[in-house]
Amino acid sequence: MPKQIKVIPLAEESFGVRSMCTYVEASDTKILLDAGASLAPKRWGYPPHPREYQALAECHEKISKTAEKADIITISHYHFDHHTPSYTDWFTNWSSPETAKKIYEGKLVLAKSYRSMVNTSQRRRGWMFKKTGGSHAKRVEVADGKTFEFGETKLRFSDPVFHGPENSDLGWLLMVTIEFAGEKIVFASDVQGPMYTPTLNKILAENPQLVLVGGPPTYLAGFRVKDEHIEMGMRNLRSLVESVPTTILEHHTLRDEKWMSLSQPIFDAATEVGHKVLTAAEFSGTENNFLEFRRRQLFEMEPPSSDFEKWMRLPLQKRKLKKPPI
Repeated sequence: MPKQIKVIPLAEESFGVRSMCTYVEASDTKILLDAGASLAPKRWGYPPHPREYQALAECHEKISKTAEKADIITISHYHFDHHTPSYTDWFTNWSSPETAKKIYEGKLVLAKSYRSMVNTSQRRRGWMFKKTGGSHAKRVEVADGKTFEFGETKLRFSDPVFHGPENSDLGWLLMVTIEFAGEKIVFASDVQGPMYTPTLNKILAENPQLVLVGGPPTYLAGFRVKDEHIEMGMRNLRSLVESVPTTILEHHTLRDEKWMSLSQPIFDAATEVGHKVLTAAEFSGTENNFLEFRRRQLFEMEPPSSDFEKWMRLPLQKRKLKKPPI
């Protein structure tokens, strides 16, 4: 466990939202990683439950407040759970022009290139960010494959790696290693295990004390993601936890109601060598608050108010423009 680098998860699946937003602080540098959070527009045939919106509002409030003290904000890729867009969307992204300005204004933004090693949707989103939220930043700098030094702190960004398996339709993202006082942490957001073994090798080559990693999307196995890709992600994740003293396992894996049993071999492998695997909530000393995979149960056990049901019946564009009554 790092002692000189402070790691504070802010928004994660174990906090009830889609995100991996994390605050990292060394004595001379304050970094906000992937300042975004969102909700699945539909799961089990249901839209987000009021409890999910409460979690999303709380997480975005933490992100905004933490951004005030951050020197640097990173963007690993341009999915909306990893950066906050500037258009108004209270339905899934809890975003607005004012929200994005508050987060990025006056900051150094180190971001994935939207010109190279990028798919079409993220190229468009990256261009839009540069013109909107990014226009408030002190500077937006392409980070692909670069190392930045701030005092005694180094931020070393990987070359673009696959968002999941080799040649993924979802494109590429950047991992980042933060090094200070002989300690290293690696932030590897949507590598999904990683599913691609060369990505695993890049992480292990850093020899970190702590890795924050997005696990395989087991809830999509067999219909959106090939079983062999899931299996490869789990094998590589096992290798990762066997090599790294502390792993914070988050994101896609925690959207599966069976995530604990499916991940048991990972926990066992870590335990055998005296290593730890934790969710972000557990790392923070709080209880897991899984909501997305419980959505159907939440609607059945905690029916929303009549005002919320009325809001749910609005056309999608109106729901984006009007905050849900929670």
